[in-house]
Amino acid sequence: MIGISIISVIILLGILIFAHEFGHFLVAKYSGVGVLKFSLGFGPKLVGKKIGETEYLISWVPLGGYVKLLGETDNEELAEEDEKRSFLKQPVWKKAAIVAAGPIFNFLLAIVIFTIVYMAGVPTLTTYISGVPEGTPAFEAGIKEGDVITAIDGKKITRWEEIKESISKSDGSELKLTITRGGESIDVPLKPRLYKDKNIFGEEIDSYKIGVSPSLDRAVVERMNPFLAFWTSLKQTWFISKLTVLSVVKIFEGVVSPKTLGGPIMIAQIAGAQVKEGIVPFVLFMALLSINLAILNLLPIPILDGGHLLFFLVEAVTGREINIKWREMAQQVGLVILIALTIFVFIMDIERLNIKWFDDFNKFFTR
Repeated sequence: MIGISIISVIILLGILIFAHEFGHFLVAKYSGVGVLKFSLGFGPKLVGKKIGETEYLISWVPLGGYVKLLGETDNEELAEEDEKRSFLKQPVWKKAAIVAAGPIFNFLLAIVIFTIVYMAGVPTLTTYISGVPEGTPAFEAGIKEGDVITAIDGKKITRWEEIKESISKSDGSELKLTITRGGESIDVPLKPRLYKDKNIFGEEIDSYKIGVSPSLDRAVVERMNPFLAFWTSLKQTWFISKLTVLSVVKIFEGVVSPKTLGGPIMIAQIAGAQVKEGIVPFVLFMALLSINLAILNLLPIPILDGGHLLFFLVEAVTGREINIKWREMAQQVGLVILIALTIFVFIMDIERLNIKWFDDFNKFFTR
């Protein structure tokens, strides 16, 4: 299991990092900016080869990567012919495009993965009803286990998700459900009822329901054409992006515990488990992480892509670059924040392993 986890997380992080850094690399090259190094991983070089002016590397620490651009720091001495190809000499929009390309390529990776998976086929719940608890609107309206909902208010439906959507949009208004039972079509009027429920963050919410549950055994594989698959992947990427941003907000609000954060160990454990489930769960997990990586990098923290984009926004508004001393101070603060966050998620990872000596050590300092 440990071997599978290690191999799967190396493949997983390798693809995510490659997509991110390739975005920076490709846009820099297209913009005419010199690229000196393209590295998967940090630290000492493991293997490398120089092609043209660019050295392509695989480094020892596989927890990130980087693209070193020509003239990306103020203290570089450049020949006169290289000045035009220097990163810092580019217009602010071009510098922003190069920096933003990393997260954008992570979004694109997720979209490509979702599109391929939707084209290959995903399990989809049908409208077959497997359970109708007593006292629910559906039970009181006479709906029974084994009924199949074929339409709501005259609109044909085939997927369980369409039932949930129609009930949610009803706001408690009466719905006319068309069901099939023993080959016979029946119209059943009923009103959704408001129930107390909990959302994904554990917050109590009001939710309209009719009291029916789907059958997992009746799920079918739904394959989409390329256009529908692409459109659905865009919506899925947008939904997960919003959920990720909301999760960050909920952490700062105290609704979600920071202890839910995970680092490389947690990723390795999940990746290993997903690989054992099959290639589709593994690549879907990759798509989810790719979106998370994009969002993380867009946070306005100096040293991350989002921090650089914030600097460029200020430069675009004011018409001049931020003072180098202020920029360096901000990046040092950003580095401290990033290191602190890294240490925190590593501690959370180790806590989840339930190692006795670590638990005793942690209790000693937190009592």
